[in-house]
Amino acid sequence: MPREQGGICAEGNLHGLYMMFNAYEGAELALPGVLAGLASWLQSSADRNADCAFNGFVAVGANYWDTLYPNQRPPLLNPFPQYSAEDRHTPSQPVDLFIHLRSDRLDFNHVVAQEVCRRLVGFAELVEEVRSFRYLDNRDFTGFVDGTENPTGSHRREVALVAEGEFAGGSYVHTQRYVHNMAQWQQQSIKTQEDTIGRTKVDNVEYPSAAKPAYCHIKRTNLKDEHGKGMEILRQSMPYGDMKEQGLFFISCCYTPVHFEKQLHSMVVGDGHGHHDHLLNYTQAVTGASFFAPSLDFLEQAANL
Repeated sequence: MPREQGGICAEGNLHGLYMMFNAYEGAELALPGVLAGLASWLQSSADRNADCAFNGFVAVGANYWDTLYPNQRPPLLNPFPQYSAEDRHTPSQPVDLFIHLRSDRLDFNHVVAQEVCRRLVGFAELVEEVRSFRYLDNRDFTGFVDGTENPTGSHRREVALVAEGEFAGGSYVHTQRYVHNMAQWQQQSIKTQEDTIGRTKVDNVEYPSAAKPAYCHIKRTNLKDEHGKGMEILRQSMPYGDMKEQGLFFISCCYTPVHFEKQLHSMVVGDGHGHHDHLLNYTQAVTGASFFAPSLDFLEQAANL
């Protein structure tokens, strides 16, 4: 398989830094080479800085892909899905480039981000930056462990990476920035919170299948395809925030965008029987974007065309 960008399947870190850029008009002539060099530099930086577990990747927005690579497009790359039901919505905020940086050192992420911005001067404008961090023992601000259902070991690569074809080693990436209504959440009883998630809060034990409410988060996201196989994604999400705003920067990496799209539809629209994800009563997505993170080999070959 072509060499994937290491940050796609990397294990968790203490700190994350996410950067969204929009390219300047005409930048597409030089950007393929710039992005190939940037992705290669991120990979070599990961190799040189294993002590802080640095990793990163570069992804190109669905709405910008054809401008940058007009002759080759991932077959399932679509704009971010926009669903709406009652007061639940999935806003779309398309951007051209997503740079994902993570390590166990906040200062190192900052140094790398400075170099990313330097390399993109004259080519793209930074439009959003979010800094995240590990909260307690891998918990969301809701107090529940996040990412319990994530694939582990070599299965991470099986879930996250395209296996065959010219886009092998790449990954379909979706991002959302959620803002939590912490005051409303904290007013709920522990039992209501646990029923909303489908797990116990303190010891992170999943409810038995028969005890899971149809509206709980686990029920709405643990889906199966027509063959009974789990529709898995690799979540690289982390909490972010300060005393004014707390939330989750959600990141899905998968060999197909279908799994994420189905999960999001199940959360927002529901199952056709009036059951949607009640976690959305306490948190709201304020951004949404769709990307593809190509392999290092694809980026290098496209830069030489």
